Amino acid sequence: MRTLKSLALLLALGCYVPLVLADDAAVKISSPADGAKLSKAAQTKISYEVTPGSKGDHTHLYVDGKEVDVLRQLKGTHTLDALALGKHDICIKIVSKGHTPIGVQQCIKVSVE
Repeated sequence: MRTLKSLALLLALGCYVPLVLADDAAVKISSPADGAKLSKAAQTKISYEVTPGSKGDHTHLYVDGKEVDVLRQLKGTHTLDALALGKHDICIKIVSKGHTPIGVQQCIKVSVE
């Protein structure tokens, strides 16, 4: 009898775990690539895809640690004005409805020549 209850509990937990894992938040910046060299004269298009998870609501876009925009679409592109010469960090962070980062982000490094 005890074995049957244990088995039922394990099966119930086993069915629950994949649902929790499927709710993981994620950010993917598909372009530009990390380490890309960009032209000073050109605008930069950021292509991204976000899975906000249960704690996330939308994303914020940062350049060199400064918030430059709020991204409400979960997948798309965003155009940045031309960046100054030098190296730059571009980050997309998932935030809650209260605009608090939930700890899920992706950052890339680019250089403008």
